[in-house]
Amino acid sequence: MPVPCGDDVVEDIEDLISAEPSKLRTRVANGHTQNGAKVEKEQEVSELLELRPSEVPNTDSHIPGTQKIYFKTWGCTHNTSDSEYMAGQLREYGYQIVNDDQRDEADLWILNSCTVKTPAEDHLRNYMKMAKGKPLVVAGCVPQGAPRSGYLSNISTIGVQQIDRVVEVVEETLKGNTVRLLGSKRQGGKKLGGASLLLPKVRRNPLIEIIPISTGCLNACTYCKTKHARGDLGSYPPAEIVARARQAFEEGVCELWLTSEDTGAYGRDIGTNLTEMLWQVVETIPDGCMLRLGMTNPPYMVELLPEMVKILNHPRVYSFLHVPVQSASDGVLADMKREYVRSDFEHLVDFLRENVPDVNIVTDIICGFPTESEQDFEETFDLCMKYKFVSLYINQFFPRPGTPAAKMERVPPAEVKRRTKKLTDLFLSYEPYSGCKGKTYKALVTELSHDKQHYVAHNKSYHQILVPKRPEILGKVVTVRVTETGRHYMIAEIVDVDSEQLMAARCKGNTAQLASNSVQDSHLMYTISIIVPLVVAIVLRVVWMFLS
Repeated sequence: MPVPCGDDVVEDIEDLISAEPSKLRTRVANGHTQNGAKVEKEQEVSELLELRPSEVPNTDSHIPGTQKIYFKTWGCTHNTSDSEYMAGQLREYGYQIVNDDQRDEADLWILNSCTVKTPAEDHLRNYMKMAKGKPLVVAGCVPQGAPRSGYLSNISTIGVQQIDRVVEVVEETLKGNTVRLLGSKRQGGKKLGGASLLLPKVRRNPLIEIIPISTGCLNACTYCKTKHARGDLGSYPPAEIVARARQAFEEGVCELWLTSEDTGAYGRDIGTNLTEMLWQVVETIPDGCMLRLGMTNPPYMVELLPEMVKILNHPRVYSFLHVPVQSASDGVLADMKREYVRSDFEHLVDFLRENVPDVNIVTDIICGFPTESEQDFEETFDLCMKYKFVSLYINQFFPRPGTPAAKMERVPPAEVKRRTKKLTDLFLSYEPYSGCKGKTYKALVTELSHDKQHYVAHNKSYHQILVPKRPEILGKVVTVRVTETGRHYMIAEIVDVDSEQLMAARCKGNTAQLASNSVQDSHLMYTISIIVPLVVAIVLRVVWMFLS
């Protein structure tokens, strides 16, 4: 359902703006093509067509699939996954995906946007200016949540549920046309999770697979703009998620991230729930691989706690959960329409800490929500002091256009900054890893560190551990001993590497070495069989000559 949020939001739409609309995909309406023939379709797309010529048609010759495409992505892991899927389809069609250092050479830029905070949208605008006239496609939550924004009027846009049609959008944009695809996928009138999970991908990290398990949510938080873009909850069937997980592991992935706007709400629209799906996914995880569950809001997770304890204790699932509390004031939570109270969140944290050894729970805080008083803030401060979270994401309140909170009287900016600083100072006052020096952990090595000097590994609690750059350990489980700790990390030496994993990686090399050793041994035996009798004969001859 569309969410009312002001003049800049319309119903789900699919706009194709082209000088030659007949060359685009045939419109399907009410199960018939435009010429009246019946068609079979699994998915319905809510759409509205608006056709008009591009203001600046491209007269250059266009050979599809030969151009260079640059991607820039902001926001959550769901957005990252969407970019990976779009890049995969374009590469399969022949387009070349280029990195940041080649963006000036690109023929077209795809900017996958985030609408959570004002600075994220500002970054989008800045990149649009940096493009300096290059063909652009703006994807993600900004055009989906506010499609009538003036600065997007002559720009091709693709919505969050239309990423499977990115090739069409790119082709038409390179021709000089402006294309808008912002519809939602539905089946029998029911919203779906989105494009197929089995589409090709170009992973940002070849070792990590991000699977969106659903889109949208069941809440209506008064400060949230993402709801306008992602909409109500639409879950993928468990079988599709399991199939994608199997495919990813077969392709060499060793870490699986399940993402959504609210993983805890998963499945409530299709008659299942998160834990039922997770048990099916866990069965697909090979030894030496791990699963990380994405962000969840408290209300639905509280109901799943007993089963979640079993899942988080599973050896191939990280004992990690990201649960944004946003505020510890019940009054502020009510004004935010978060649908829980402080005691619910505390019960969740306490229950998990009591039943999942070394569980790592991280949270988010919004400082300066319009109705937050000094007393409200102090309650939030006390909660953070009580639990001393290893990771604490502190955000100043940003009024997002079209949200109810944007119409509320704001806390003075100076006061918001003061509260933010006070909470940040608390977070910086403790070192959660200070007692870890000398400890040993099993950890999975998955990526290069920001300083390019280490590899990054994560232990069962998903704590970050920096280890030496040894190519043979990337994607492997290693045993490490912590030698140094910082506020946000541990540095460790490698004690041992999982021998079974290395055996598979080195099998070919070991076989070759074994064959080489066998040849050397046979040569030695042959040499001995010739030399020893000869030496014995010579010795006997010398002895006989001496005696005679």
